[in-house]
Amino acid sequence: MKIICIGRNYLEHAKEMGKNITKYPIFFLKPDTSLISKKQPFFLPNFSENIHYEAELVYKIKKVGKSIDPVFSKDYYEKVGLGIDFTARDLQAKCKSNGHPWEIAKSFDQSALVSEHFFHVNSIKDLNFSLMKNGEIVQKGNANEMVFNIDQIISYVSKFITLKIGDLIFTGTPSGVGSVKIGDKLEGFINDTRVFSLNIK
Repeated sequence: MKIICIGRNYLEHAKEMGKNITKYPIFFLKPDTSLISKKQPFFLPNFSENIHYEAELVYKIKKVGKSIDPVFSKDYYEKVGLGIDFTARDLQAKCKSNGHPWEIAKSFDQSALVSEHFFHVNSIKDLNFSLMKNGEIVQKGNANEMVFNIDQIISYVSKFITLKIGDLIFTGTPSGVGSVKIGDKLEGFINDTRVFSLNIK
């Protein structure tokens, strides 16, 4: 199982990061060791002083595919959940300034949370999601706001990487990303249903 993450897929988030929208999806990978175990908290790592949350819709791949035409992308997924892509923003900035890859800022152990509950995509007509931090909404998004929709993402990524059963695709984050500290509590919602609750330790 691999985790495929899409960057700059919401216009307002790209703006808040001072970046432009690209012609094709930007993607990077996280290893399976980046997943936070069920019902475990997120422990702030000692190698960063600025960990950011990024709430994202997550699609689960249901069959093997390579070089998938976007017309057939829908055959490769049926469930959607919510996740958090944790980012060591200080390390990312340092890597970027030196022209280096920034996997250490994105792919570290326990840098990804995925909701236990996934919805069937056909059961949700309007796919809204939100993230609350300590009881206040900090991020809100809708699947229709994505620059590249999931069908386009699957088609593009599969040109380069074979998709396998159980792979997870994080589809990018809306505006409102921010830092976390010990004692914070993050709660994720798809429409009005809470799908995860995470304590920061």
